[in-house]
Amino acid sequence: MFNIKKNIFTPRELLSGNYGIERESLRIDNEGKLSMKPHPHELGDKGKNPYITTDFSESQVELITPTFKSVEEVYNFINTLYDITAMNISDEYLWPQSMPCVIPEDDKIPVAQYEGNTANTAYREKLLKKYGGKKQLISGIHYNFSFTEEFIKKLYEYNKPEMNFGEYKNAVYLKVARNFLRYRWLVIYLMAGTAAIHYSYVEKCRKNLKEFADDSYTNDGAMSYRNSECGYKNKVDLYPSYKSVDEYISSVQSFVNDKLIDCHKELYSAVRLKPKDKDNFYESLSNDGINYLEFRCIDINPFEKCGISLNDLYFLQIFNLYLLTKEESSYDNWQEEALKNENSTARFGQNDITLLKDGERISRIDFSLEILNEMRKMNDEFNLGKADIIDEMIKKVEDKNLTYAHKLYEIIKKEGYVEANLNLAKEYRKSAYNNRFKLYGYEDLELSTQILMKESIKHGLKVSVVDRSENFISIENDSHIEYVKQATKTSKDNYVTVLIMENKTVTKKVLQMNNVCVPQGVEFDFLDKALSESIKYVNKPIVIKPKSTNFGTGISIFSEGADKESIDEALKIAFKFDNTVLLEEFIRGKEYRFLVIGDEVAGILHRVPANVIGDGKRSIRELVAVKNEDPLRGYHYVTPLEKINLDENVALFLKQQHKDFDYIPAKEEIVYLRENSNISTGGDSIDYTDLIPKRFKDIAVDCAKAVNAKICGVDMMLEDYSDENSNYAIIELNFNPAIHIHSYPYKGIERNIAVKLLKLLELI
Repeated sequence: MFNIKKNIFTPRELLSGNYGIERESLRIDNEGKLSMKPHPHELGDKGKNPYITTDFSESQVELITPTFKSVEEVYNFINTLYDITAMNISDEYLWPQSMPCVIPEDDKIPVAQYEGNTANTAYREKLLKKYGGKKQLISGIHYNFSFTEEFIKKLYEYNKPEMNFGEYKNAVYLKVARNFLRYRWLVIYLMAGTAAIHYSYVEKCRKNLKEFADDSYTNDGAMSYRNSECGYKNKVDLYPSYKSVDEYISSVQSFVNDKLIDCHKELYSAVRLKPKDKDNFYESLSNDGINYLEFRCIDINPFEKCGISLNDLYFLQIFNLYLLTKEESSYDNWQEEALKNENSTARFGQNDITLLKDGERISRIDFSLEILNEMRKMNDEFNLGKADIIDEMIKKVEDKNLTYAHKLYEIIKKEGYVEANLNLAKEYRKSAYNNRFKLYGYEDLELSTQILMKESIKHGLKVSVVDRSENFISIENDSHIEYVKQATKTSKDNYVTVLIMENKTVTKKVLQMNNVCVPQGVEFDFLDKALSESIKYVNKPIVIKPKSTNFGTGISIFSEGADKESIDEALKIAFKFDNTVLLEEFIRGKEYRFLVIGDEVAGILHRVPANVIGDGKRSIRELVAVKNEDPLRGYHYVTPLEKINLDENVALFLKQQHKDFDYIPAKEEIVYLRENSNISTGGDSIDYTDLIPKRFKDIAVDCAKAVNAKICGVDMMLEDYSDENSNYAIIELNFNPAIHIHSYPYKGIERNIAVKLLKLLELI
C-alpha cells in the first residue's frame, strides 16, 4: 500500500515536505539561575506573537518557526529567532540544553501569565500541582513534519489502495507515527544531550544518582534524562491506538473520561497527530484528517545555538521516508516494547546495552546498524544523495564519544554543570551579537532590507520576499499588507516626491523656495561646454557630481581647489553617470546625514570618508586590503560597512595630495581616500543623534516636508555641529536612504530605525 518505485518518484519528490520547529529555552541570569523576570516586552505580546512566546513559565521562551518547504529554511529561521531573542532579554542568557538550570522550589517558579486568557494560566497551574513545576521546565525540540500533498497524491495514484484519498493520507501518517514510536530510541541516542542533572532538580530523581562534578549528577551511561523516567511523563503509561484516526480519538477520550489526563494536550507522547484546526482538536482530526506529525523526543543540541543541527534535520528528512517504507512488525506489544527501549537508551545508552526487537534481545549497536544500513540502501536505490549524513550517524553509533550526550558529559566533568552550560550560553549570545545585523538565508539582500525583515519577525509580522533581486518584500499584520522596496521605498512617499529628490537641480530649487540654505552652482548638459568653462573654477573649492547621483557615485570634491586637468577629469567621470552634471561651491564644515521618518529625525550620522591609518611599512594599497578584511565590511550593502574600492575617483583624490596607491604612510598618519563620506564608498559612520542641536533637526524635517517626503535622507554641512547658530547648507536629499548605517554605526549608539518604519507603515 506504500510501495515506492525509483522510476516513479524523483529524489527531490521523495525528500519533499513541510517542516517546522518549536524550540523551548529557559531564560537565566549570569549565575545560571532561572530568571524571575516576566517575558520581555521587547519581544511583544506573548499571546499574539506567532514566533516568540512562552511555554509553561514566564521564564521559558518558546520559539516557533512557520512551515517551510526545505530544512535549510527552517534551520535559518530558528537561528534568526534565537538571535532576536538573545538580543532582547537584557543581560540574561538562554539556557543551551533541555534539562533545567538552577531552579527554585515549585512555589517560586513564575507560571506564564496571559493577559485576557486566564484559562491558559489556569491550565499551567494545574499541571504544576499535578506533575511539579521542575519537570515542567524541561525544554526540548518539537519537530513538525508532513509530506507534500503532491507526494501523497502521487503515492495514492500509484498504489491504488481500496480507500478514498483522505483515508489513505491518514494511513500514511499513522504508519509513520507507529514506526517512529518503534524506532524513536535511535533518534534519542543520536540526538540526546542531557546526560546529567543539577542538584536543584527533582530530589526523587537525584537521590539515585552519583555526583561526578560540582552540583552535577548522573548515572553510568546516561544519555537523555529528559526522555527517561526522570523526565516529564504522564502519571501512568498510556498507549493510544494508532490503527485509525477514529480509534486514536476514542482512546484519547477514554483517557480523559477515566481522569488519567484532563485533556488531549496533557497526553505526553513521543509523537502527536496534529489536526488542521488546533482549537477543535477532535472534530478537526475526525473531519479533516491528520495535517502533520509532531516528534517530541528530540533533546536540544547543546552544541548548536538554535538547538538542532542542519545535519540532524537532514537525517530526520531521510528517516521520515524510511518510516513510511519500512515494513511493520506484527508484534502485539510493540508500544510497551518501544517505551522500554526508550527508557533503556535514555538512561544507559552510552553503555553496551541490549534492546528489545519483537520480544527478543538485540544489542543496541547491532539494532542501530541494521536500521541505518537499511536507510543507506534506500538512499542508494533512490539516489537521495544523503550517504554522508547516514555515515555520520553510523559513526556515532559505533563511537559513543561522538554523541552530544557524551561530549556534554565530558565538559560538565571538567567545568561543572552550571559553568559548562553557562559558558555555552554566553558563547551563543556573543554569536547572536556578532550576527545581529544578519538575517540567515537572506544574506544576499541589502542589509537595510534584512534589518527591516528581522524587526518585522521580532514583532510577529508575516514577511515574504516578492522579488529577491530587487529587494522587494511584503510585510503583513492582521489588518493589512505593505509592500516595501529596499527598506525605505514605501507607499508613504508618492512618485513625484521621489522624482524631486532624484533630481538634484529640482531639489535645490524646491528647498530654495522654502528658504533652506543650499550651495550655489551651475549645471552642464554637455561635456564640451563643461570643459570649456572649467577654467573659471581652477583653484576654487568645488564639488562636481552627476545630476541624479545616489550613494556618492561619480562625485569629486576639491575642498582646496584643483588645477584644470583635475577638474576636467572629474567632469568626465561625472558624465559617465548622467547626461547632466552639477558644479557647486564647496561648503566648509563637516557633513551629517539626518534620517527623517515621518515628522522626526530618527538618526544622525557623521560619515568619515574612506581612510587608512599608516604603520610606516605598508602601502595604501596594502592597508586598504587589510581594512577590507573586517567582517563588518562587504559589497552591495549586505554588511554594515562597505569595502573600500581603489577606483579612479580615489586615484584622482590622492593625486591632489601628491600620493598614489603605492604611497607608504608614516606610522599613525591618516590618509583620506575620498572627500565624499558615503558609507557606500567605504566611509565610516559615527552616530551624532544626541549631540546635534534641535534647530538643525527641525531644518531636516522641514526639508523633508518641502518635498512631501515621509522617509528622507538629508545631507547637511555644518561648520560647528555643537553651535545651534552655526552656518549650514543642505547639499542633498535622498529618496532611498539606507537604514543600516544608523542601525549599526561604526561608532556610537545603535538606533532601532526599523521599528520606526514599521510604525510609520502602521504595521505595529
